[in-house]
Amino acid sequence: MENLNFIDPLLHGIKPIEDSTSKLSVKQLACAGFGSLLIGAVLKKAGHAKTAAVVGGLALPLLSAAVYKKLAK
Repeated sequence: MENLNFIDPLLHGIKPIEDSTSKLSVKQLACAGFGSLLIGAVLKKAGHAKTAAVVGGLALPLLSAAVYKKLAK
């Protein structure tokens, strides 16, 4: 069987979400998520559809991190 070390995320420097969001509060994460939705909508109205999709796509991970952090306490 071949060596499957490439699957281990810690070998590639991928850290759990708690380390990267520990300095942000739930309120900050939620505001960032809703702000991302708002900015995405404004960009879409302004005619920048691809940029709006990228910015709006950040909303779900931000909001889910806020919910996870709230429930984990």
